[in-house]
Parts: sequence; structure tokens; C-alpha cells
Amino acid sequence: MKRLATILALITTITMSSCRQNPLLSEFEGPYGTAPFDKIELADYKPAFIEGILKHQEEVDAIVNNPDAPTFENTIEAYEASGLLLNRVSNIFFNLLSADGDEAMMNLSQELMPMLTDHTNNLTLNEKLFERIKIVYEGKDSLDLTQEQLTLLEDTYKSMVRNGANLQGEEKEKYRQLTSKLDSLSLTFGQNQLKASNAFEMILTTEEELAGLPESVREAAKMLAEAKGKEGYLFNVSYPSFYPFMKYSANRELREKMYRAYNSIALGGEFDNSQNVLEQVAARKELANLLGYKDWATYVLDNRMAKTPEAVYELLDNLLEAYTPAAKKEVEVIKTYAENKEGKKVDLMPWDWSYYSDAYKTENYDLNDEMLKPYFDLEKVKKGVFGLATTLYGLQFEKRNDIAIYNEEVEVYKVTDAEGKYMGILYTDFFPRETKQQGAWKTDFKKQWVEKDGTDSRPHILLVMNFTKPTKDKPALLTFSEVGTFLHEFGHSLHGMLTKCNYASVSGTSVYRDFVELPSQIMENWLNEKEFLDTFAEHYQTGEKIPAELIEKVEATSQFNAAYACLRQLSLGYLDMGWHTLQGEIPTDMLKQEVASMAKSTLLPVPDSTNMSTHFGHIFDGGYAAGYYGYKWSEVLDADAFAVFKENGIFDKNTADAFRTNILEKGGTEEPMKLYKDFKGSEPSIEAIMRRDGIIK
Repeated sequence: MKRLATILALITTITMSSCRQNPLLSEFEGPYGTAPFDKIELADYKPAFIEGILKHQEEVDAIVNNPDAPTFENTIEAYEASGLLLNRVSNIFFNLLSADGDEAMMNLSQELMPMLTDHTNNLTLNEKLFERIKIVYEGKDSLDLTQEQLTLLEDTYKSMVRNGANLQGEEKEKYRQLTSKLDSLSLTFGQNQLKASNAFEMILTTEEELAGLPESVREAAKMLAEAKGKEGYLFNVSYPSFYPFMKYSANRELREKMYRAYNSIALGGEFDNSQNVLEQVAARKELANLLGYKDWATYVLDNRMAKTPEAVYELLDNLLEAYTPAAKKEVEVIKTYAENKEGKKVDLMPWDWSYYSDAYKTENYDLNDEMLKPYFDLEKVKKGVFGLATTLYGLQFEKRNDIAIYNEEVEVYKVTDAEGKYMGILYTDFFPRETKQQGAWKTDFKKQWVEKDGTDSRPHILLVMNFTKPTKDKPALLTFSEVGTFLHEFGHSLHGMLTKCNYASVSGTSVYRDFVELPSQIMENWLNEKEFLDTFAEHYQTGEKIPAELIEKVEATSQFNAAYACLRQLSLGYLDMGWHTLQGEIPTDMLKQEVASMAKSTLLPVPDSTNMSTHFGHIFDGGYAAGYYGYKWSEVLDADAFAVFKENGIFDKNTADAFRTNILEKGGTEEPMKLYKDFKGSEPSIEAIMRRDGIIK
């Protein structure tokens, strides 16, 4: 470790000899301490990381070498407060790597990751540091700690143990090797996924190829082609391009081509993730075994609400049993409709599902996305989503043009509460680009904590999505699903924004993975409510409010194919658990293992040479390994919780205050089930979600 520090110090000395001041190492002078994105250059990152590592190590050395007996203040709080510079640099670099990372940043990340992993291991495997933490932990019953302090102490001790602190001799070296390998594999997985996604393009030129595609979809595809300097209509596997195509294209052959392209991302070719998946699974299992657990799922779930793989499988199996009969009926209805529409027998395939389902909904409910999109202008949607936070929690959003941004498409808002008190900064990044990962997520440039002098240091939150871009003639018009995505990720932002904790490591969304989706998923419930839609849904051309009959159709279709959608989510949960509960040798046939894991929840044929695993970023590059079930787990919670709002009124202030004070403000300071019971008064049941989905009446 001393050798590493010497080398790093030398590199820092050489690098910092440049006359230019590194903005990452200077005090952030932007409004509210925001990052100077307009001044940061690629060359600034490495020396900033090196300086951050050195400073963090010095801070930890000061804790370890403190001659005073270990206390909560001089050990636990001191360790919690260490690494501020490194965290700041890491949050900026890795968030931008996902949201706006070019080839140069990707290459740099590969260079930085081993150094960062080594540093992390130097801390968690530091015997003297662990000994001090252990002394405080073992004496916790004699300490007069608040609940938050006790949680911080227990989390710190348990984190050290779970990260190898009790390992000895060669086991520690093995731990270092495995963690370094996993960090590298995860980073490479995400970069392969992005590059493979960008590599696929489908150019259409004839009316036969464009059959069924509405004007708005064609217009977006035309604009995409023009941006690439190409003739015709360009489609790719990004969400705003892929999903409308699968929903509207009448050309079955092209639907199959698109489906296979999406479901073979990073499967074979230059950016193949197949071996990466197998290596990650094997390394995770080996690491879990090294730490005394039989598999990765058992290791992960020991620190989750579910606690055991058996509890996860019980949830998945119970939902599977409850939803399968309805899901099979839904499939039969769509299959019959397809055959009647085509006048012949149809072997319903996955690339047919969206197309015929949407056609059925249009014909039987007189509703589809094209009818709704004119009422979901992104600017009006922002008004509605932000307005919901105002109604429920008194938050106000002021757009700021004096805060630096990392891309011209980013917008920044200062957030205040009902009394005008500053709550934090919200960055929004709505549209896809080649430098952005697919999907939608909330993350932090800076978390919330309280300084030693009592100053409440508020969060800087980033909200990233991949919505349909505006065209030459139309603003960004969102689909119903995209509005739901906005609400979902905004719920995560509220969790981060409203938190009132003393320590960053337990504030905001720093909760169990199977609890973190409750504040996000509950927000989606408002989208099916007339009272909410009436607050913002207006036609982008006429200003006409969304008609009552259209809202009635939205409500009437809220349960449409809900069982099929549930089984789709369950299949992903089964796939995740299938990979991470493996015993014995790791299978060499990735596709066969995937099919077997998802078999009992699969309703349509599985096409050859397609898969989910090689682009399943949630579990191989996103922290959800052995945790994807959490979406269904949290869905049970959110349906149960929203039932309280429904009973009292969807804008009821008392209910919102209870949800805010018991859930959103508390972060991870207490056990999630206690927080939920403090809000609801009882534990959740699956009845509410089954009733919402129409499985029971």
C-alpha cells in the first residue's frame, strides 16, 4: 500500500505541475456549490482521482493512528466523513460516463477502475481500521446513540464484514482479485451494451416497409436519418425508436428483424457479452463462497428486506400462480384477434405481441398512444409532474440558467419547499444520444448530509431518461408509458430531495434495494387518475384539456394485459435468481440456462439466437444482481400504499405528510418494514396489487 501511495504521489506531482488549475480540485463556486461542468476537461479526471485517493487514505490513516480509544465520533463519524473529494470526483465522472460518455471517457474508465477497486479494498481490508470499528460496534449497547447513529454504526460494521474484513492471508488476496475482476467485467459489460446498441441501424425507404407507422413515428425516424446524413427513415434499438416500431409496423418481417436486433444486443460479434455474463456469474459465486455464503443471492439478500432466496422465490411463485390463468387468457384473446384480423392461423410470436395488442386496444377500447400523445407535450408534462410534488409536498421548481451543465440538452432547477427553504438542485436530461446508456435512472452528483456545524448540505440530483425528441414541426410528445417513466424516476428524485438525515450513507435512496422502488413506483399510480391528468394534459396545438371520455378510456384500459405484463416482470426476476442461485459448476451454455430459468413464466415461444442476459444491464452493470425481484416486491408495497391515498383522496395532505415523514425523509435510517408500518399502520398484503390489476374484484 505504501508503494502504491508513493507512485500515486509522484504521478500527482508531475500532473499538477501544469499551470492550469484543475476545476475538480478547486472549491466549486457555482450557485449552491454546483459542479463547474463547463470548465471540466477529460485530462482533469485522472489527477483528481489520484488526489482524491491520496486524501482519502490520509483521512483513514488519521483515524487508524488516533491514539485515543475508539469512539463513535472519532471512528464511525470520522470514517463516514472521509473521502469527500473522491466521492465528488467519482460521482461526476461515472454519472457523466453513463449519461454522456464518449469513447475517450470509456477508455479512461478502464484505466481508472483497477486503481479505484484497489483503493476500496485497501480500506475494507484494513485490519486496524476494522478493529477500531469492531470495538465501537461491540460496545454499542453502552452508547447513547440515536436510531440513525445506531444504523450508521451497524451498517459500517456489516459493510466491512461483507467486504472481506474477516478474511485472512491468501483469502484477502483472492478477494482483491475477484472484486477487481468483477468491477472490470461490469464496466466492460455496460460499454459493450452501448456500443452494440449504437451499431444497429435499419433504414427504410418504401411504403411497404413503412406500412402501419403513424406520421409521428415516420417523422422522428426521418429526423434521425437526417441527423446521420442518410436518406430514408432510420430506426434503431433505442426506446423511442424500437417500441413505436414494434407497436405499429404492419410489416411482420421487419418486426421480427427489429425484435431480433434488440434481443441479441451484445450477443456475438465485436461487442459480445456472452462470456462476460458467465464470468460475472462465476466470480460472484466464488466471492460469495469466499465470504461464507452458498451463492450470490444468499449473500445479497442477507442485506435486503427479503432476507433469503426462498422468500424471493415464494413471492415470485405466489404471483405466478395468481396471475398465470389471467395471463394465458390474455394471450388467447390476442391470438384469436390476430387470426381474425389476418383471416388465417397465426403462430403468435414475441414480435407480434405489441402490434396485435395495440391494434386490439384501438379497436375494442378506441385508445392508443397516438390519441394520447398530443396531450402529453413534455413541457406540460413537466408542469404536471412538478405540480404533483407541489400539491403533495409543497415543493417549488425554479428553472435556472446560471448553473453549468454537461450537455446543451440538460436543464437545471432549484427546488424549494413551501416556505421557500432551499431543498436542492435537480438536473434533467431527457433525450437519447449515442453517448448515453439506454433506460432511465435517477442518480446523485451530491447526496444530502448535515455538517458538523449543523449546516444542512442539500443534494444535487440528476434525472436521466430517453424520451421521444421534438421534431421540426412538433414538440416532444410523450407516450403514456413515457409519462409513467417520468413519474417513476421523479419519485426517486423526491426520495433524494426530501430526505432529512445527518449522514450521506443513509440519506435519500440509500435504502434496501427491495425498498427503494416504493417511492418511485407509487408515483405511477397518479397517471390513471382523472384529477391528476386534468392538471396538465392539454392538446399541444389547441390548448384543449384532455377530454373526459379519453380519460375514461385510460381508466378502462388500466388493467389491459396487466397479467401478461406481470409475468414478463416475473420472468426477469426468475432469470436474475436463476443466475445467482446456481450451485456447482457454472453452465457453459448461456442461452440454455436463460431459457430454463424463465421457462415457467414464459407465455410465447422463445426465438433462437435471442436472449436477455447480454443486455440485462440492471443485473450485470446496474447493482440489481439478485435484486430484480425488488420491482415486484415494491409493486406490492406501492399498490398497498396508494390504496391509502385512494381511500383518503389522491391529493390528501395528511396522507402525503405521513408518506413524507415516515418514508421519504427517513432514508435508510431504520428498517424498511418499520418505516412502512409507521406510515400504513400495518404490513402490506398482495391483495391491493391483485385488485388493481383486476385479478380479484
